[in-house]
Amino acid sequence: MLRDAALSALVAFGLFGPMIGLKTEVGVAAIELHTRPIAVLIAVAAVFFGRLGLLAWQSTRPVQKAAPGRMADSLAYIGRYLTPIVLVLTITMPFYAERYWIDLGILVLTYVMLGWGLNIVVGLAGLLDLGYVAFYAVGAYSYALIAQNFGLGFWSCLPLAGILAAFWGVLLGFPVLRLRGDYLAIVTLAFGEIIRVVILNWTTLTGGPNGMSGIPRPTLFGLVFNSGGGKGSFADFFGIEPSISHRVIFLFYVILGLALLTNWVSLRLRRLPLGRAWEALREDEIACRALGIDVTVTKLTAFAIGAAFAGFAGAFFATRQAFISPESFTFIESAIVLAIVVLGGLGSQLGVALAAIVMIGGGEMFRDFQEYRMLIFGGALVLVMVVRPRGFLSGRTPSVSLGAKKKIGANLMTEGHG
Repeated sequence: MLRDAALSALVAFGLFGPMIGLKTEVGVAAIELHTRPIAVLIAVAAVFFGRLGLLAWQSTRPVQKAAPGRMADSLAYIGRYLTPIVLVLTITMPFYAERYWIDLGILVLTYVMLGWGLNIVVGLAGLLDLGYVAFYAVGAYSYALIAQNFGLGFWSCLPLAGILAAFWGVLLGFPVLRLRGDYLAIVTLAFGEIIRVVILNWTTLTGGPNGMSGIPRPTLFGLVFNSGGGKGSFADFFGIEPSISHRVIFLFYVILGLALLTNWVSLRLRRLPLGRAWEALREDEIACRALGIDVTVTKLTAFAIGAAFAGFAGAFFATRQAFISPESFTFIESAIVLAIVVLGGLGSQLGVALAAIVMIGGGEMFRDFQEYRMLIFGGALVLVMVVRPRGFLSGRTPSVSLGAKKKIGANLMTEGHG
C-alpha cells in the first residue's frame, strides 16, 4: 500500500508541479514567473494520504457477492417520487427564482438535453463517443447560417439543424462500424477536432475565430421579446410592462420543452425493437449479430438520433447567445457531457439529469475558487466514481418483461464488456 501511494504521489507531483507550482503574473516590464512549492507539497501529500486511506479502506471491505439488486430497488423507489418533485420545481422555477438562477437553469437544462442525447449513443448502444460536441457545433452553425442567409426563424430552422446534425452523425458512423472501445473513442475524438478546425479556418462561411454575431432570437407566434416594447412585441400584445426577463423566461421554457421532448423520445425508442437492439449491441455485439440483428443499421441509427438532439441543443445555444465562435465547441465540452452520462449512470435518464445539476449547477459554488476550481471538480469526480463506480443510478428497469418489471442491479450488467 505504501508503494502504491508513493507512486500515486510521484505521478501527482509530475502533474501538479507545473500546473500548481508555477504561476505567471503581469509585471511592470514583462511577465513574471512565480513558484508555489507549498501548494504543490499540500496537493502531493493529499494524494499520498488519500490513496493510502483508500487502499486501507478497500482492504477491510468484505467481498460482496452478486446481490439480487436490493440497492437498485431502493433507488428505483426513491426515483419514483423524486422525478415529479424535480419536474414541478423546474417548471415553476421562473415564478420564484431570480434572474441569475433562471440563467443557470437554462445552462443546466442545455447540458441535460445534451446528456440525454449522448446517453442514446453511450448508455443504450454502448458506443463511446468523445466527439459529441461536433454535432452540437453543426446544429449551432446550421441555424446561424440558414437564419442569416435565408431569413428563416428559429422554429423553421430548428428541425433543419437537427437533420443536418443527424446527417453528419451518419457520416461519422460509417467509418467506425468495425471499431470498438479505445479505437472508437480515438476516431470520434478526431472527428470532433476536425469539425472545430474546419469551423475555425473556413472564414468565408463561418467567420473563423471571429465567430458569427447577430443571430436572430426566437419568437412566440411572431411576437418578439425586447426591453423597449413597441408594436409586434410580446409586451405590447399582452399589455404589460416591457422587460428583458420575459425573453429569459421564454428561453427557459423553450429549452425545458426540448429537453422533455428528448427524454420522451428516448424512453419511447428504448421500448421499441430499435431500442432493444441498441441494448443488445451494448451488452455483446457478437451475440447481437448471432441473433440476426443488423449491426450496421443499429449503430448508424444510434449515431444519427443522438446527433440530432445535439443539433437541436446547438440551435438553441446559438439563438440564446446570439453569437457563436469555435471556442464554444472544444473537446472539454464533449468531456463534460460524457462525464455527466457516466456519473449519472449509463442508460439512466434521471441519473443524467441529477449529474447535470450537480456538475453544472454545483460548479457555480466554486466560482470564487477560480484557480482550484477544476482541481476540486476532478477530485469530486474521482471520489464519486470510487464510491459509486457505475454512477448515481446504476440499475436499470428492463425494457420488456413477461411479468412485473423489477430493477436490474448494476452487478448483473456487462455494459459492453461481454
